[in-house]
Order: sequence, then C-alpha cells, then structure tokens
Amino acid sequence: MKLNRKPTLRRILRLVGAYRFRITVSLLLAAIAVAATLYIPILVGRAIDTIVGAGSVEFSALLPLLWRIALFAAVNGLSQWCMHLLNNRVAFRVVRDLRNCAMAHLERLPLSYLDAHAAGDSVSRIISDADQFADGLLLGFSQLFTGVLTILGTLVLMFSINYKIALTVMLLTPLSLFAARFIARRTFAMFQKQSETRGRLTAFIEEMIGSKRVVNAFAREDAATEEFNEINGDYAKFSLRAIFFSSLTNPTTRFVNALVYAAVALVGALAVIDGGLTVGILTCFLSYANQYTKPFNEISGVITELQNALACAERIFALIDAPEETPDPDAVLQNVAGRVDLDQVSFSYVPERPLIEHLDLHVAPGSRIAIVGPTGCGKTTLVNLLMRFYDVQSGTIRVDGSPITSVTRESLRANFGMVLQDTWLKAATVRENIALGNPDATEEEIIAAAKAAHADGFIRSLPQGYDTPLTDDAGVLSVGQKQLLCIARVLLCLPPMLILDEATSSIDTRTEQKIQQAFTRMMQGRTVFIVAHRLTTIKDADLILVMQDGKVVEQGDHAHLMRTGGFYAELYRSRTAQE
Repeated sequence: MKLNRKPTLRRILRLVGAYRFRITVSLLLAAIAVAATLYIPILVGRAIDTIVGAGSVEFSALLPLLWRIALFAAVNGLSQWCMHLLNNRVAFRVVRDLRNCAMAHLERLPLSYLDAHAAGDSVSRIISDADQFADGLLLGFSQLFTGVLTILGTLVLMFSINYKIALTVMLLTPLSLFAARFIARRTFAMFQKQSETRGRLTAFIEEMIGSKRVVNAFAREDAATEEFNEINGDYAKFSLRAIFFSSLTNPTTRFVNALVYAAVALVGALAVIDGGLTVGILTCFLSYANQYTKPFNEISGVITELQNALACAERIFALIDAPEETPDPDAVLQNVAGRVDLDQVSFSYVPERPLIEHLDLHVAPGSRIAIVGPTGCGKTTLVNLLMRFYDVQSGTIRVDGSPITSVTRESLRANFGMVLQDTWLKAATVRENIALGNPDATEEEIIAAAKAAHADGFIRSLPQGYDTPLTDDAGVLSVGQKQLLCIARVLLCLPPMLILDEATSSIDTRTEQKIQQAFTRMMQGRTVFIVAHRLTTIKDADLILVMQDGKVVEQGDHAHLMRTGGFYAELYRSRTAQE
C-alpha cells in the first residue's frame, strides 16, 4: 500500500492551528531557553580564560561571570518549564478535539459501517491511537522546536567565532540527516501495521469478554486462546520490527555526533597551538559542537515517534472520513395516525445477494400486523427499514403519506416504540433505564409502567430498588428481567406505532400471559408490527404476513391462512407441535 503522509500532516496542522497563540508563546519561550543555553558556554569560556595559571585567578572578573551563568541557567529552566506546560496543554487539547470529532462522527455513521467494523477496532482508534498520537505530538512540540532553534543558533555563533571549525561541523552534518531519513522511511510502515494489529487485538479481546458465556458453553477456550496468541504474535512481530528500526536512530546519530566532536576538538586544538584560539574559546566551541549534534539525536527520535503518531492519526482520520448517513431534511413527522405503506421496496445488505425485492405492503392505522417466516427471510430487516436504520435501495416507505426519507430520523423513530429480542440497557439506574424514552416522566408514571410490565416486583427486591445502578450489560439481571425493563420503557412512552420483535422470547410462560394482557391494552388504537416465532401469540393479528426469501408469499388473518393450507398452515402445525 502506498503511504501518503502529506494530507495527514496538513490536517494535523489545521488542528494545531486552532491554538496558534499558545504555540507562538511556546516558540518564544523556546527561543529564550535556547538563547540562554547558548550564551552559557560563552560565559564558561570567558570564566576559563580568567584562570591564567596555578595560583593566578582573576576573581574580580570570575565572580560576576559565575553569577551571570547562574542567572541564565535559571532563565533557561523557567522558560523550559513554561514551554512544556504550554505544549502539554496544546497537545492534549488537540487530542481532545480529535476525540470529540471522532465520537460525534461515530454517532452519525450508518449502521452498515458499524456492522462491517469491529467495535473494538473503533474503540482502539478513539482511545489507544489518540493516546499514541498525543505522545508523538507532545514530543514534536517539546523537542522539535528547541532542536531546530539550537541547531540554527549554534551555527550562527560558531561562524561568528571561527568559520573554519564551523565549516568542519557543517560538512559532517549530512551524515546524521541521511541516517535519520533512511530510518524514518522504514519505521512508518511498521508503526502503521502495529496500529492496525493493536486495533484487531482490542476488538478480539472485547469480543471474547462480551461472549465469555458462549465461549465457555461451547468449550472454545483453547481455540480462543490460540487465536489470541496468533494476533498477539503478529502485534509483537510488528512492534519489534518498529522498535528495531527506530532503535537504530540513537546509536547512528551518536556515532555521527562523536565524529563531529572529535573533528572540532582536533581542528580547535591545532588552532590553539597556532594561537588563533584561547582555551576558553575552544571549550566554548566543544560545548557548541555537543549542543549542535545533540538535537540531531533528539530530532531523529522525535521523527521516529512522529511516524507512529502519523500512523495513528491516519487511522483516526479514516474513521472521521467514513461516509455519514444521508443528511436529514427539516420536516418533522407530527400527529401520526399510524398508516404505513411500502411501495416496491427492495433492499439487500450485500449487492450480490438480494434479500427483499419489490415488496408492497399497506397497513391501515390501528392495525396489528404479524410477520412470520423462517430464519433469514427478512423479518428483522423489514423492522430495520421501517425505523430507517438502513435506507431502501429502491421503492418508498411512507408513514401517513409522507416518505420517511422526507422527515427527520429523530421524529420518525419517536413515533415508534420497539421491544426487541436483544435487549439494551445503558449504564444508569433502573429508573433512568425505564424513563429513557420519556425523561420527564414522574415517579408514579415510572412505577405504573413497571407494574404493567410485571417488573415492579423484582425491581423492589434489588439492593436499591429503582435506584439500583446497572452496567451496560446489566449483569445483575437475568435476560428475562432485562426484557421486562424494555417492555416497561415502551409502556411508559406509548407512541402511535409499535414494533415487537420476539418481545417476550426470554420471559416465562406465566408472566408472558400477563404481559400479553398489558400488550392488548397497549395496542388499542395503535399500529403494531409483531415479529414472532411462537405463532400461537399472533392468532388475533388483523393481518399476518408470511415471508420467505424476502418476499411476502402469503397474507391474511389466521383463519384464512389455515383454510388455504399453504406455507403458513404447515409452519403453524410444525411450530405448535414443537411448543
């Protein structure tokens, strides 16, 4: 894969540009710190020259120099402290902005993206990759500024003192630059693979923790461990390669630094012998040679870290650049009666595998529509299309005559109440979970909804009752109890249209019979779509749609479908026998 880092760098610079004032101040502080650092060797050289020989020291000239050295050392230390403080603030605010942008974009992504990408990988991009990016950015701010200024400052001062020695230093400088460029070009690819594999590893760990019961139930511990070891081995391999290439930087640049220092010492010593330099000035030059070469070593390390930061930034930008849902129009769906029409609707998750083709359906307000059929026939897909979790590829879905693409998703979904087989609870109290769709509900309304769903009894038996905190996986509750909370949530809202997708699949038969009575009262005057495998629960539906391979193959009420003796009758008899 060809790597193009220029667009990534431009985007990073735009992010950093929002804090240009702080960066300008940081640059000024860096300049002050470098100026103080470079002036100290001059003072040290002069101090050395005041020492004429054994027992012959010009203390009147030495002591003021020592005080000035101490003063500039303090200025250097204070400037660096303030500069690092500013750099930390800028780096972590840039990463905060990047995370906010990524999270906001994640909420606008279609479900198709989330279905196609592991959740753990997205988490890794927003958390781990952003942290790695922050580290690289912080090093860039802290060391790159001062390094470049130190190199330029030492060159100017060395040329002003002795151009011959300065030329010797400059002639050896390209060796360090060549070594840094050679290594940097090879580290970026390794760091990119390291970031990608870290995302795979995070996704796998999250999947295994979330599916721990399934793994144990099917005795897949050894297979899961083997797969983890394989991914972890890849991560170790790419990490070691990245570290190996990046670790070449330090010894390579140190070798070049040693050559520069030795060359300065040799040329300077000859100049002292000829009388062209004093010992103090030579000491100053050696200090400058050391300070001049040191930033090359640091900058090479920074470049290595920046390769990692760029690789991580590319992964975050790839998430941010993923296509969003089509924008919502301004129209809002209001005063819904509950008429739903599907005209020639076609949809497939994968283009080469058609699922729903040319589906027509017309539902009158207040009707109860049951959708039945074998697994994979498109029942839940139809629910996803009604809620506009996915958009149809062709055809139109209308609610009260308005195409659902012509109104906001929020107003559309506010008119649907859903109870699914897969329950979802957020990390909050029981009360907050029930009131999720109606945050302004009173305590009495919440308790009434819980009682109607036959959840009040087990809620009061919890340690803190309705104030019991739940985690997002609600480990303290059984699957059936979680489903009862979801039913209570819908009973509290009572929107004009309902979708019940195996809404009582995890509830015992006795409780289910009681809840069916609550559902019967709840359904009155509302359009209801019921997806059910237990066909005995939908005998009273106004219309039963029998789906097979994405098509409605039969429709009618229970009595009519049983009389025709078709696919539904066969399905009903087989399911009834099983139940």
